[in-house]
Amino acid sequence: MFASNIYKERRAGLRRAMSGGLLLFLGNDESPMNYLDNPYHFRQDSTFLYYFGISAAGLAAIIDLDNEETIIFGDEMDIDALVWMGQLATLRERASAAGVEDTQPYAALATKLNEANTKGRRVHFLPPYRAENQIKLHHLLGADLKNTVNAASPEFIKAVVAQRSIKSTIEIEEIERAVNLSIEGQELAMLHARPGMTEAAVAALIEERALRAGGVMAYPIILTTRGHILHNHSKINTLREGEMVLNDSGMETPEGYCGDLTRTFPVRKRFDTRQREVYNIVLNALNNAVETLRPGQRFIDTHFTACKTLAQGLKELGLMKGDVDEAVAAGAHAMFFQCGTGHMMGMDVHDMEDLGEQYVGYNDVLRKEKQLFGLKSLRLGKELEPGYVLTVEPGVYINPFLIDLWKSEKRFEAFINYQELEKHRDFTGIRIEDNYVITETGHRLLGRHLAKTVDEVEQLRASAF
Repeated sequence: MFASNIYKERRAGLRRAMSGGLLLFLGNDESPMNYLDNPYHFRQDSTFLYYFGISAAGLAAIIDLDNEETIIFGDEMDIDALVWMGQLATLRERASAAGVEDTQPYAALATKLNEANTKGRRVHFLPPYRAENQIKLHHLLGADLKNTVNAASPEFIKAVVAQRSIKSTIEIEEIERAVNLSIEGQELAMLHARPGMTEAAVAALIEERALRAGGVMAYPIILTTRGHILHNHSKINTLREGEMVLNDSGMETPEGYCGDLTRTFPVRKRFDTRQREVYNIVLNALNNAVETLRPGQRFIDTHFTACKTLAQGLKELGLMKGDVDEAVAAGAHAMFFQCGTGHMMGMDVHDMEDLGEQYVGYNDVLRKEKQLFGLKSLRLGKELEPGYVLTVEPGVYINPFLIDLWKSEKRFEAFINYQELEKHRDFTGIRIEDNYVITETGHRLLGRHLAKTVDEVEQLRASAF
């Protein structure tokens, strides 16, 4: 946990942003893997962690805006818990460390909320993303089980998003720690991957580093020789000469802050000519996109900068044709780049995505495009502000399924050279990703330098053999 004054200041800022009523925070519970006492790795709800700092199951909290009252609800360890788990800090001690002196048994939460409902007071809650919290909201507040997400308080959501989006100095330090740990994992993969190893064996090196640092992976590792599959978690393939490895992995610190990095490297010591050409197109797109990062810049325009750079490079390679601006406006580049150029990052690797992209990545001025393939997967579009932390991650993904579909439909024939593309259908994919904080005057790369150019990557790979 951070110092108690950090959590007090966060809660005070939230009070100032809200007009009245009760703010309800539901923490996460243990989630059984295959029976009750064999749960998945526990991860506290990020918003609960942000305002209260306690990473433990079975908790809830309220902030009574009208009566200036803050209560954490949960049960102290009973004798069974003490026998199986040993003596841990009490709830009262943990709450005090977060600057909260009032703790009550979990059962008292229902009484408190019933009193508020009886008096006609508004109870604000955030959209639930776990089924058990949907059920709790149904029992505690009578929320429609099928509509709990839409019944969440927009005022509460907007206040949390506004506060959590601007990272404080201590948060940026914690994120940078996560990024540097993620860099160590990336370097382990590039230094130890060999032909004949399985994807899983390389991924294990990264996960081991996270555990040794006292953290965990921020998300399931994407380490694959099938880089055209955007979220390929299978790790069943064996690394072979002539292939590339795409490693998208990031570590999470004990405080819950994340890193999110991607590098693509050859299984052998060097990229072949075709791989090198496409790699440099992706690197140019990254560099050009990064150059646009500054306060007031719409990230959707940063995305289009990356898209146009990719399209121009692919045109020079013979895979695209026609006017680049027209091709991107039509969405033809999505044959090669099906996702967005980046997203917000912080306590969640896709920061606050549970609160809704329309609030986190967009706003009332800029609505999300939900129709155009590729653009609908852009998680961030709105104007950037100092304190935002985000990823920039362009890529080229040549997917045979997409080639066959679009070619059969004769889609974008004015912009896609299908004859030349057929020669590349076995190419797979390349992504390069770094993390940045927006400053008052521009941007800053988070973490130390990680090999990124062709020469740097090949030099690191050469030392692995």
